[in-house]
Amino acid sequence: MKRPEPRRLTVLETTRVTPNMHRVLLGGPGLTGFPPEQDGGYVKLRIPGEKTCVRTYTIRRQTEEALTLDFALHGEGAAAGPATSWALTAAPGDELEVGGPGPAKPLPPGRGPFLLCGDMTALPAISVNLEALSEDAVGRAVIEVQSEDDRQDIAAPSGMAIEWLINPSPGARPEVLDAAVRGAVRAAGGGDGTAYAWAACEFDAMRRLRQYLRAECGLGPDRLYISSYWKRGLIEDEHKVAKRTDAETDVVSA
Repeated sequence: MKRPEPRRLTVLETTRVTPNMHRVLLGGPGLTGFPPEQDGGYVKLRIPGEKTCVRTYTIRRQTEEALTLDFALHGEGAAAGPATSWALTAAPGDELEVGGPGPAKPLPPGRGPFLLCGDMTALPAISVNLEALSEDAVGRAVIEVQSEDDRQDIAAPSGMAIEWLINPSPGARPEVLDAAVRGAVRAAGGGDGTAYAWAACEFDAMRRLRQYLRAECGLGPDRLYISSYWKRGLIEDEHKVAKRTDAETDVVSA
């Protein structure tokens, strides 16, 4: 199918949600006809500049008036990427071309037990998934953030325990998230007690989690979604190449 043409959306509001998460609401006339119920899906932002670049972001929330996008801040100033730089300087009335939406990666129906894990880039998608669960769902979520103040209120079922993991240097220590997830699984009685696991994070952390959840816990494709959302030191296009190479190698070694 032919991809729809990008929409030109207008910045309605910007706000700092936590010290390291910045929120932008996009709407305006260009949102007319946008497919409904896209929470957790993704859009492609065409960041203006000398050379237009495209960056992928999760839809944290959709209403008739706006799409809410959250930007994890791994750096500011010279250390910030083009999408983060744009978000930090965006003001109401600014316009941006937006492609998509692409599909969400929801949890399967049922009460679990579920395991969700990821870093701040995955926090919007994890939040959407937790809030969509049935009230009787059970399980654990391990979410890596950069500071204690980056914790967010999530309307999760009471049976879903949320562990906030503090790592001030995202991507620099992939073993931190891996160790925390291993501890969460042990606390829940082992991998056999997990009905479904959902994980998204930095590339090197993803590879560690994949080895553990798939090879050691025995979670097959019907019980595991895992993806890298970024790779430390690489821009999105370079990350895509790394993901493709990793996927090809992973298929050969499987």
